Amino acid sequence: MSAYLADNLEFKRNMANTSDIKNGMCLNHNHGLWQIIEFLHVKPGKGAAFVRTKLKNIETGKVVDHTFNAGTKIDPVRIETREYQFLYNDDMGYHFMNSETYEQIPVEKHLINAPEFLTDGLICKILFDADSERAISCDLPNHIEVEITYTEPGVKGDTATNSLKPATVDTGVEVRVPLFINTGDFIKVDTRTKEYSERVKK
Repeated sequence: MSAYLADNLEFKRNMANTSDIKNGMCLNHNHGLWQIIEFLHVKPGKGAAFVRTKLKNIETGKVVDHTFNAGTKIDPVRIETREYQFLYNDDMGYHFMNSETYEQIPVEKHLINAPEFLTDGLICKILFDADSERAISCDLPNHIEVEITYTEPGVKGDTATNSLKPATVDTGVEVRVPLFINTGDFIKVDTRTKEYSERVKK
């Protein structure tokens, strides 16, 4: 990036204020990175205008309400989402490879939404601060398929899904599954809630 473009980008960042707010924008705010998921410009009959927002912390997932006075300066952050393939984990962290450039990077465990469900070769989406090239978060696909490696034998003909039992899957995690699920079955798990979704026919 040329010095002119860099200075121009910095100038635009310094000029940004609440009128530039839009859904999906990321901000440096209160010593953290936050994404705007909702906003509303409010102009009361009396008093100063303000912007009511709902912010999600990119690293922790915490959602908070925050009100900005109209015209307040904001510090937007340029972010990029890239696809990476999970390779392995060790003392350095969880290692991923860029699907296009084959570059490998380590990602800290706390930045991954469900590290216990990572399997070799799984394609994940990693969010980067585009200016510093720092990994901010790593999301697994919303649903993944896993194999049941152990559970108590199922009850034949019992298809009720409201009664659950513990089952260990091939990543070593224990999930609650319906009574009719058996060892060797494949199931779909929601990585956001870490709960059973459905049985997968193979």
